[in-house]
Amino acid sequence: MVRKKENNIIFKIYKDSRTVFSIMDVAMLSGDEKNDSLRKKLYYYVHSGKLLNPRKGFYAKAGYNSEELACLLYTPTYISLEYVLQKAGVIFQYDSAITNISYLSRETVVDNQMFRYRQIKGEIITNTDGILLNRNHVNMATPERAFLDMLYLRKDYYFDNLHPLNKKTVYKLAPLYDSQTLLKAVSKLLPL
Repeated sequence: MVRKKENNIIFKIYKDSRTVFSIMDVAMLSGDEKNDSLRKKLYYYVHSGKLLNPRKGFYAKAGYNSEELACLLYTPTYISLEYVLQKAGVIFQYDSAITNISYLSRETVVDNQMFRYRQIKGEIITNTDGILLNRNHVNMATPERAFLDMLYLRKDYYFDNLHPLNKKTVYKLAPLYDSQTLLKAVSKLLPL
């Protein structure tokens, strides 16, 4: 009977669409409230090769999504800044780090992947305008939101190509930062 329940936990993890889980996620998924018991089971799965343990308190399936891990390491957070701007073609400088907006500033490396977190005001983080929640459990800023995040944090930042940005969307999102300096910078870079 015990073996069946243990297999049930790993089955539930692999059946779930997420690729990365915190210990609390696994507890909720499995219905196992006993932390010590659950930790021992997860320890067994990691050492038997059924799960990965990329960082203390986090468990992952093989080939897990690094973007998903970035959104789970420090919450609340969303992927933004250089990572999104680079993907959108707004900046050309290549950087393999996944850059995030969060409640703290921190750099961390997990499985040779650099994660950078930049601190911003709480009311900006919790406002979901311009943030996409993808099916793969990744919170990612739109290019317009990432542009505003970058401009808010570094008003002198150089952008290579502003053509991919939707001006109307930028102007619609700009007031959530509550910054006259930001509005002036936006109107200078993207005049209406």
